[in-house]
Amino acid sequence: MAEASPLISSESISQAGDGQPAMQDRVLAEINSSVMPYLERIFNSHASPHKIWQRDQMISFLHHRQADKVTEASAGITGKEELDFSGFLQYMTSSAADAQAPPSESDLTWPLSSYYISSSHNTYLTGNQLNSDSDADAYKNVLMRGCRCVEIDVWDGDDSDSESESSSDSDSDSSGERKATKEPNRKQRIASKLPRSLTNRLEKASIGSKLTTNKDERAPGDAMPSPKAVAIEPRVLHGYTLTKEVSFRDVCEAIRDYAFVASDLPVIVSLEVHCSLQQQEMMVLIMQETWAEYLLPKPSADAQHLPTPDDLRRKILIKVKYAAPGVSSPMDDEEAKDRLPADAQVNLKAKAKKPSKIIQSLSALGIYTRGVSFKSLTQPEASMPTHIFSLSEGGVEEAHGKHAHLLFEHNRKYMMRAYPSGMRIQSSNLDPPVFWRKGIQIVALNWQKWDEGMMLNEGMFANTGGYVLKPAGYRGEKVSTEAASTPIAAPVIVHHMLDLKISLFAAQDLPLPHKDDKASARGCAREGRRVQGAHAHTEGAASRL
Repeated sequence: MAEASPLISSESISQAGDGQPAMQDRVLAEINSSVMPYLERIFNSHASPHKIWQRDQMISFLHHRQADKVTEASAGITGKEELDFSGFLQYMTSSAADAQAPPSESDLTWPLSSYYISSSHNTYLTGNQLNSDSDADAYKNVLMRGCRCVEIDVWDGDDSDSESESSSDSDSDSSGERKATKEPNRKQRIASKLPRSLTNRLEKASIGSKLTTNKDERAPGDAMPSPKAVAIEPRVLHGYTLTKEVSFRDVCEAIRDYAFVASDLPVIVSLEVHCSLQQQEMMVLIMQETWAEYLLPKPSADAQHLPTPDDLRRKILIKVKYAAPGVSSPMDDEEAKDRLPADAQVNLKAKAKKPSKIIQSLSALGIYTRGVSFKSLTQPEASMPTHIFSLSEGGVEEAHGKHAHLLFEHNRKYMMRAYPSGMRIQSSNLDPPVFWRKGIQIVALNWQKWDEGMMLNEGMFANTGGYVLKPAGYRGEKVSTEAASTPIAAPVIVHHMLDLKISLFAAQDLPLPHKDDKASARGCAREGRRVQGAHAHTEGAASRL
């Protein structure tokens, strides 16, 4: 089961896993003949000699076999004094018997570090990691399926596009002259999207050196002039591969348009920045313009604790490499040194810290998600409330092998992101529960591939809004907003042994395994509730797929 997950259609409202609809009433149109004997057996085992269920038998069936409460949905059978086999089949084919019950309402008042967050890796790709296309619609796809953390790899824009000319002979032209038509080049296409306000800001910024002035090439009578200046904008692609690119602006617009359609809980945008300083300035301008209403205001001081998802509804959090205040960019360093005497420049070079590769204005957007390069779990930044480490799956295993307890304790209070190995060329996925058990909040998966890893991710986050509260003992302290109150201590981990028995007798409407066309592989009635997502009930009577 490792097929590409298709992009969703524009008509879809909310999707969950492999493009399947989420949170909809699922009514079974008909029952397969191979399933019917098992339903009869279940009904008869609880019926009176007259093949009738009394009301108390119905309630007992729901409570003890289905592990369900008597709700409005189940009133179709519990509202009756008697139930025959026909009524039982009506219940079994209704949404009330759907094993995929919605999860209980989540508590969203704990710090961000107390949640698992549905996350995507190299979100822009539509296929493998080596030569697939990049597409802004990939962000629409995952966001509509409940993803709450997306990734963007940003590189300098490419100015290599050349103007193309095409000519054609006109049969109606008696002079036989050739007429050449010019197609707009990449810069002209970008310029057409730039609003006047952004163009004015660019001309005043240092990025102005990257603006290319176009001559007015209008012929007499042309209605519209060519734009005065065209900014080269950053692009998104998987670096050092053959993957196709997509513009950074298009990606930002897709995120803006679909971030809060399926869920209003915060979206984390993980930026992998490979841009020059000038292009980073362009990134800042594009994000501030595109996401203006969703960005957090600049805080007056560094946060002492992480906010809650409830506090951040309809907000976009930018995860970007942290550049500490006072550590200037290479460009700033050069400008400062040029104003000093030669001997002072030598002394400054010897004493100065290594300059940051991220400009301050971009780093400042990472308010609660400041990316920090991982060296150890005891490095000074590891106690900064707003930091976040990003480790590959191999890096996580290495850290766990050396300091398992320290890794777990760190992840109770602070954020961490794990991502697939670079060797997963075909966009296969790691086993997410391995990393969730280590307390890692953001386990980024290749949503391009529908495999076991993505199925488990779907089971974890289906119908949750993309945030799942970590178990007791996996969380840090809960900080109250009331100044006089004391933090709520994190509960300890309670260990339980679980014996799980699942018996599957028959099923219908199940997709065949990949490359398996045998009808015998298909299997929906059983004694024991179907395991769907992260929930399972066993030794029950029946639930349909």
